[in-house]
Amino acid sequence: MPVDVDALVDRRRLRRKVTFWRAATFLVIAAALIAGLAYASGVSGLSKRSAHIARIPVEGVIVENRKTLKMIEKIAKADAVKGVVISINSPGGSTTGGEALYQALRELAEKKPVVAEIRTVGTSAGYMVALASDHIVARYNTITGSIGVLFQFGNLEKLLETVGVQMEAVKSAPLKAEPDFYSATTPQARAMLQSLVNDSYDWFVGLVAERRQLEPATARELANGRILTGHSALENKLVDAIGGEDTAVAWLETEKGVAKDLPVVTWTTNENLEELPFSSRISRELGKGIGSAVINPLNDAKGLIPRGLTLDGLVSVWQASDAAEQKP
Repeated sequence: MPVDVDALVDRRRLRRKVTFWRAATFLVIAAALIAGLAYASGVSGLSKRSAHIARIPVEGVIVENRKTLKMIEKIAKADAVKGVVISINSPGGSTTGGEALYQALRELAEKKPVVAEIRTVGTSAGYMVALASDHIVARYNTITGSIGVLFQFGNLEKLLETVGVQMEAVKSAPLKAEPDFYSATTPQARAMLQSLVNDSYDWFVGLVAERRQLEPATARELANGRILTGHSALENKLVDAIGGEDTAVAWLETEKGVAKDLPVVTWTTNENLEELPFSSRISRELGKGIGSAVINPLNDAKGLIPRGLTLDGLVSVWQASDAAEQKP
Protein backbone atom coordinates (compact mmCIF):
# COMPACT_ATOMS: atom_id res chain seq x y z
CA MET A 1 0.00 0.00 0.00
CA PRO A 2 1.59 3.33 -1.02
CA VAL A 3 2.48 5.70 1.81
CA ASP A 4 1.13 9.24 1.67
CA VAL A 5 4.30 11.09 2.69
CA ASP A 6 2.61 14.48 2.91
CA ALA A 7 -0.13 13.13 5.21
CA LEU A 8 2.48 11.44 7.43
CA VAL A 9 4.46 14.67 7.74
CA ASP A 10 1.28 16.59 8.58
CA ARG A 11 0.38 14.09 11.31
CA ARG A 12 3.84 14.38 12.86
CA ARG A 13 3.64 18.17 12.80
CA LEU A 14 0.21 18.04 14.43
CA ARG A 15 1.51 15.67 17.12
CA ARG A 16 4.40 18.02 17.89
CA LYS A 17 2.02 20.99 18.13
CA VAL A 18 -0.29 19.10 20.50
CA THR A 19 2.66 18.10 22.67
CA PHE A 20 3.90 21.69 22.75
CA TRP A 21 0.54 23.11 23.77
CA ARG A 22 0.05 20.43 26.41
CA ALA A 23 3.41 21.33 27.95
CA ALA A 24 2.63 25.04 27.71
CA THR A 25 -0.76 24.53 29.37
CA PHE A 26 0.86 22.58 32.22
CA LEU A 27 3.42 25.33 32.77
CA VAL A 28 0.71 28.01 32.84
CA ILE A 29 -1.32 26.02 35.39
CA ALA A 30 1.78 25.38 37.48
CA ALA A 31 2.71 29.07 37.42
CA ALA A 32 -0.81 30.02 38.48
CA LEU A 33 -0.71 27.55 41.37
CA ILE A 34 2.66 28.82 42.52
CA ALA A 35 1.38 32.40 42.42
CA GLY A 36 -1.71 31.34 44.33
CA LEU A 37 0.37 29.57 46.96
CA ALA A 38 2.59 32.58 47.42
CA TYR A 39 -0.45 34.83 47.73
CA ALA A 40 -2.19 32.49 50.19
CA SER A 41 0.85 32.23 52.41
CA GLY A 42 1.27 36.00 52.29
CA VAL A 43 4.94 35.59 51.60
CA SER A 44 7.09 34.66 48.65
CA GLY A 45 9.66 31.89 48.79
CA LEU A 46 12.45 34.43 49.01
CA SER A 47 10.91 36.79 51.61
CA LYS A 48 12.15 34.89 54.65
CA ARG A 49 15.62 34.78 53.17
CA SER A 50 15.84 38.54 52.74
CA ALA A 51 15.89 41.14 55.52
CA HIS A 52 12.52 41.48 57.26
CA ILE A 53 10.67 41.89 60.55
CA ALA A 54 9.16 38.65 61.84
CA ARG A 55 5.56 38.70 63.03
CA ILE A 56 4.70 35.99 65.59
CA PRO A 57 0.91 35.60 65.98
CA VAL A 58 -0.30 34.59 69.47
CA GLU A 59 -4.01 33.99 69.02
CA GLY A 60 -6.76 32.10 70.80
CA VAL A 61 -6.29 30.06 73.97
CA ILE A 62 -2.63 29.60 74.88
CA VAL A 63 -1.31 26.10 75.53
CA GLU A 64 2.21 24.74 75.51
CA ASN A 65 3.12 24.08 71.89
CA ARG A 66 6.48 22.55 71.00
CA LYS A 67 6.18 23.58 67.35
CA THR A 68 5.80 27.21 68.36
CA LEU A 69 8.81 27.01 70.67
CA LYS A 70 10.93 25.48 67.91
CA MET A 71 9.76 28.17 65.48
CA ILE A 72 10.91 30.86 67.91
CA GLU A 73 14.31 29.16 68.14
CA LYS A 74 14.48 29.22 64.34
CA ILE A 75 13.66 32.93 64.26
CA ALA A 76 16.44 33.61 66.77
CA LYS A 77 18.94 31.94 64.44
CA ALA A 78 17.68 33.59 61.23
CA ASP A 79 20.09 36.31 60.08
CA ALA A 80 17.38 37.76 57.84
CA VAL A 81 15.19 38.60 60.85
CA LYS A 82 16.08 42.10 62.01
CA GLY A 83 13.29 42.55 64.54
CA VAL A 84 10.22 40.78 65.93
CA VAL A 85 6.60 41.83 66.51
CA ILE A 86 4.57 39.61 68.83
CA SER A 87 1.01 40.09 67.57
CA ILE A 88 -1.32 39.13 70.44
CA ASN A 89 -5.05 38.48 70.32
CA SER A 90 -5.65 36.06 73.19
CA PRO A 91 -7.69 35.88 76.41
CA GLY A 92 -4.96 33.73 77.98
CA GLY A 93 -4.79 30.02 78.62
CA SER A 94 -2.78 27.57 80.68
CA THR A 95 -0.28 29.15 83.04
CA THR A 96 2.47 26.75 81.99
CA GLY A 97 1.73 27.45 78.32
CA GLY A 98 2.16 31.18 78.95
CA GLU A 99 5.32 30.53 80.98
CA ALA A 100 6.92 28.41 78.24
CA LEU A 101 6.10 30.99 75.59
CA TYR A 102 7.37 33.82 77.81
CA GLN A 103 10.70 32.10 78.41
CA ALA A 104 11.19 31.30 74.72
CA LEU A 105 10.48 34.91 73.75
CA ARG A 106 12.83 36.26 76.42
CA GLU A 107 15.60 34.11 74.96
CA LEU A 108 14.70 35.47 71.53
CA ALA A 109 14.83 39.04 72.88
CA GLU A 110 18.47 38.48 73.85
CA LYS A 111 19.28 38.10 70.16
CA LYS A 112 16.66 40.23 68.36
CA PRO A 113 14.75 43.41 69.29
CA VAL A 114 11.22 42.37 70.28
CA VAL A 115 8.06 44.47 70.58
CA ALA A 116 4.55 43.30 71.49
CA GLU A 117 1.35 44.53 69.86
CA ILE A 118 -1.84 43.69 71.77
CA ARG A 119 -4.82 43.80 69.44
CA THR A 120 -8.42 43.16 70.53
CA VAL A 121 -7.62 41.10 73.64
CA GLY A 122 -4.42 40.40 75.53
CA THR A 123 -5.31 39.25 79.03
CA SER A 124 -3.97 36.87 81.67
CA ALA A 125 -1.44 34.55 80.00
CA GLY A 126 -1.85 36.70 76.88
CA TYR A 127 -0.53 39.66 78.84
CA MET A 128 2.17 37.41 80.32
CA VAL A 129 3.42 36.80 76.78
CA ALA A 130 3.49 40.56 76.11
CA LEU A 131 5.77 40.97 79.14
CA ALA A 132 8.46 39.05 77.27
CA SER A 133 8.93 42.01 74.91
CA ASP A 134 10.91 45.18 75.60
CA HIS A 135 8.04 47.44 74.55
CA ILE A 136 4.26 46.91 74.61
CA VAL A 137 1.79 48.64 72.26
CA ALA A 138 -2.00 48.39 72.62
CA ARG A 139 -5.04 50.00 71.05
CA TYR A 140 -6.93 52.59 73.08
CA ASN A 141 -9.82 50.13 73.52
CA THR A 142 -7.81 46.94 73.74
CA ILE A 143 -8.89 44.66 76.60
CA THR A 144 -5.91 43.71 78.73
CA GLY A 145 -4.93 42.97 82.32
CA SER A 146 -6.83 40.20 84.15
CA ILE A 147 -3.57 39.32 85.86
CA GLY A 148 -4.14 36.28 88.03
CA VAL A 149 -4.37 32.50 88.30
CA LEU A 150 -7.39 30.21 88.44
CA PHE A 151 -8.10 26.59 89.32
CA GLN A 152 -11.61 25.39 88.51
CA PHE A 153 -13.33 22.10 89.17
CA GLY A 154 -16.89 20.80 89.19
CA ASN A 155 -18.88 18.88 91.77
CA LEU A 156 -21.55 16.41 90.62
CA GLU A 157 -22.38 15.00 94.04
CA LYS A 158 -26.05 16.02 94.04
CA LEU A 159 -26.54 14.93 90.45
CA LEU A 160 -25.11 11.49 91.22
CA GLU A 161 -27.39 11.20 94.26
CA THR A 162 -30.39 12.01 92.05
CA VAL A 163 -29.59 9.24 89.59
CA GLY A 164 -28.65 6.81 92.37
CA VAL A 165 -24.90 6.59 91.79
CA GLN A 166 -22.49 6.45 94.71
CA MET A 167 -18.76 6.87 94.18
CA GLU A 168 -16.19 5.37 96.54
CA ALA A 169 -12.40 5.48 96.64
CA VAL A 170 -9.49 3.97 98.58
CA LYS A 171 -6.61 6.45 98.86
CA SER A 172 -3.02 6.28 100.02
CA ALA A 173 -3.53 9.66 101.73
CA PRO A 174 -6.47 12.07 102.23
CA LEU A 175 -5.22 14.58 99.66
CA LYS A 176 -4.59 12.04 96.91
CA ALA A 177 -6.66 12.83 93.77
CA GLU A 178 -8.24 15.89 95.37
CA PRO A 179 -10.41 17.59 94.34
CA ASP A 180 -12.70 14.93 92.94
CA PHE A 181 -15.99 15.52 91.15
CA TYR A 182 -18.24 13.42 93.37
CA SER A 183 -17.83 14.80 96.90
CA ALA A 184 -17.55 18.12 98.68
CA THR A 185 -14.05 19.58 98.89
CA THR A 186 -12.51 19.23 102.34
CA PRO A 187 -10.90 22.24 104.05
CA GLN A 188 -7.53 20.52 103.72
CA ALA A 189 -7.98 20.01 99.98
CA ARG A 190 -9.14 23.60 99.49
CA ALA A 191 -6.11 24.88 101.44
CA MET A 192 -3.83 22.77 99.22
CA LEU A 193 -5.37 24.24 96.08
CA GLN A 194 -5.20 27.77 97.44
CA SER A 195 -1.51 27.29 98.17
CA LEU A 196 -1.02 26.09 94.60
CA VAL A 197 -2.81 29.11 93.17
CA ASN A 198 -1.01 31.54 95.49
CA ASP A 199 2.41 30.19 94.52
CA SER A 200 1.68 30.61 90.81
CA TYR A 201 0.06 34.01 91.39
CA ASP A 202 3.07 35.33 93.34
CA TRP A 203 5.31 34.29 90.45
CA PHE A 204 3.09 36.10 87.94
CA VAL A 205 2.96 39.28 90.05
CA GLY A 206 6.73 39.19 90.43
CA LEU A 207 7.04 38.96 86.67
CA VAL A 208 4.82 42.03 86.21
CA ALA A 209 6.81 44.02 88.81
CA GLU A 210 10.15 43.04 87.25
CA ARG A 211 9.29 43.55 83.60
CA ARG A 212 7.25 46.73 84.07
CA GLN A 213 9.58 48.17 86.73
CA LEU A 214 6.79 48.55 89.27
CA GLU A 215 6.89 48.41 93.03
CA PRO A 216 5.73 44.96 94.21
CA ALA A 217 2.80 46.52 96.08
CA THR A 218 1.73 48.43 92.96
CA ALA A 219 2.01 45.33 90.79
CA ARG A 220 -0.07 43.34 93.28
CA GLU A 221 -2.73 46.06 93.37
CA LEU A 222 -3.03 45.93 89.57
CA ALA A 223 -3.05 42.13 89.63
CA ASN A 224 -6.45 41.77 91.28
CA GLY A 225 -7.98 40.10 88.23
CA ARG A 226 -9.54 43.24 86.75
CA ILE A 227 -9.45 43.99 83.06
CA LEU A 228 -8.38 47.36 81.67
CA THR A 229 -8.58 49.22 78.40
CA GLY A 230 -5.34 49.93 76.60
CA HIS A 231 -5.67 53.56 77.65
CA SER A 232 -6.04 52.64 81.33
CA ALA A 233 -3.18 50.15 81.02
CA LEU A 234 -0.98 52.95 79.67
CA GLU A 235 -1.86 55.17 82.63
CA ASN A 236 -0.95 52.32 84.97
CA LYS A 237 2.31 51.56 83.15
CA LEU A 238 1.25 48.11 82.00
CA VAL A 239 1.81 49.13 78.36
CA ASP A 240 4.12 51.70 76.78
CA ALA A 241 2.17 53.21 73.89
CA ILE A 242 -1.19 53.40 72.16
CA GLY A 243 -1.32 52.22 68.57
CA GLY A 244 -1.15 49.22 66.27
CA GLU A 245 1.51 47.35 64.35
CA ASP A 246 2.74 50.52 62.62
CA THR A 247 3.49 52.01 66.04
CA ALA A 248 5.28 48.83 67.09
CA VAL A 249 7.40 48.79 63.92
CA ALA A 250 8.20 52.50 64.31
CA TRP A 251 9.59 51.75 67.79
CA LEU A 252 11.87 49.06 66.33
CA GLU A 253 13.12 51.57 63.77
CA THR A 254 13.65 54.56 66.05
CA GLU A 255 14.76 52.82 69.26
CA LYS A 256 16.44 49.64 68.05
CA GLY A 257 17.98 50.77 64.78
CA VAL A 258 15.98 48.42 62.56
CA ALA A 259 16.12 49.60 58.95
CA LYS A 260 13.04 51.45 57.76
CA ASP A 261 10.48 50.00 55.36
CA LEU A 262 11.42 46.37 55.93
CA PRO A 263 8.54 44.00 55.14
CA VAL A 264 6.74 42.39 58.08
CA VAL A 265 6.52 38.65 57.43
CA THR A 266 4.28 36.29 59.41
CA TRP A 267 5.94 33.19 60.84
CA THR A 268 3.60 30.37 61.81
CA THR A 269 3.84 26.71 62.72
CA ASN A 270 1.69 25.75 59.72
CA GLU A 271 3.42 23.74 57.05
CA ASN A 272 5.72 26.16 55.26
CA LEU A 273 4.36 26.14 51.71
CA GLU A 274 7.35 27.76 50.07
CA GLU A 275 9.68 25.09 51.45
CA LEU A 276 7.65 22.14 50.15
CA PRO A 277 8.72 20.24 47.02
CA PHE A 278 7.06 21.51 43.87
CA SER A 279 4.77 18.50 43.46
CA SER A 280 3.70 18.59 47.10
CA ARG A 281 2.76 22.25 46.83
CA ILE A 282 0.51 21.56 43.85
CA SER A 283 -1.09 18.59 45.60
CA ARG A 284 -1.72 20.71 48.68
CA GLU A 285 -3.42 23.42 46.64
CA LEU A 286 -5.54 20.96 44.69
CA GLY A 287 -6.56 19.17 47.89
CA LYS A 288 -7.81 22.27 49.66
CA GLY A 289 -11.35 21.93 48.37
CA ILE A 290 -11.67 18.32 49.48
CA GLY A 291 -9.95 18.84 52.83
CA SER A 292 -11.97 21.90 53.79
CA ALA A 293 -15.22 20.00 53.25
CA VAL A 294 -14.17 17.58 55.99
CA ILE A 295 -12.16 19.82 58.32
CA ASN A 296 -14.44 22.87 58.47
CA PRO A 297 -17.44 21.03 59.97
CA LEU A 298 -15.12 19.51 62.59
CA ASN A 299 -13.81 22.94 63.51
CA ASP A 300 -17.39 24.24 63.77
CA ALA A 301 -18.31 21.38 66.11
CA LYS A 302 -15.21 22.00 68.20
CA GLY A 303 -16.35 25.58 68.71
CA LEU A 304 -19.39 24.35 70.64
CA ILE A 305 -17.11 23.38 73.56
CA PRO A 306 -15.88 26.36 75.64
CA ARG A 307 -12.14 26.41 75.25
CA GLY A 308 -11.53 27.05 78.93
CA LEU A 309 -13.07 23.66 79.72
CA THR A 310 -10.41 21.87 77.71
CA LEU A 311 -7.50 23.29 79.75
CA ASP A 312 -5.95 21.18 82.49
CA GLY A 313 -4.13 22.42 85.60
CA LEU A 314 -3.66 26.03 86.59
CA VAL A 315 -4.98 28.52 84.07
CA SER A 316 -4.49 32.22 83.54
CA VAL A 317 -7.37 33.18 81.29
CA TRP A 318 -10.02 35.86 81.15
CA GLN A 319 -13.23 33.84 81.32
CA ALA A 320 -15.23 35.50 78.57
CA SER A 321 -16.37 33.08 75.89
CA ASP A 322 -16.79 35.75 73.22
CA ALA A 323 -13.25 37.00 73.80
CA ALA A 324 -11.91 33.47 73.50
CA GLU A 325 -13.48 33.25 70.07
CA GLN A 326 -12.05 36.52 68.71
CA LYS A 327 -10.70 36.14 65.22
CA PRO A 328 -7.84 38.21 63.76
